[in-house]
Amino acid sequence: QVQLVESGGGLVQAGGSLRLSCAASGRTFSRYYMGWFRQAPGKEREFVAGCNWNGGITYYTDPVKGRFTISRDNAKNTVYLQMNSLKPEDTGVYYCAADYTLADWPKSDRYEYEYWGQGTQVTVSS
Repeated sequence: QVQLVESGGGLVQAGGSLRLSCAASGRTFSRYYMGWFRQAPGKEREFVAGCNWNGGITYYTDPVKGRFTISRDNAKNTVYLQMNSLKPEDTGVYYCAADYTLADWPKSDRYEYEYWGQGTQVTVSS
């Protein structure tokens, strides 16, 4: 019902910043709970950040709190992940995910999301 296209990944030095974008194509984008996940080589895909329908309620995994910010612009059908003070351990493939719900509670399990983007590579060097 919704297609997700990500952009903004790249190579940055430790301490630098990146802004990821996820453009959604589909009806009633504002009814979707949106999340960001990441996967490092040899590791399971892990939750990074999530937000409810209007971005007023947000959740973050502990390692990124204070450094990452999730936001959304429903008029543009887009969700963002601003990443500051990047560390080498932030390296991985970042995925945008969506679930058709107006829930405002944490959704930190990958199996709670129905739709996924293709992923974009983020590499942080020392």
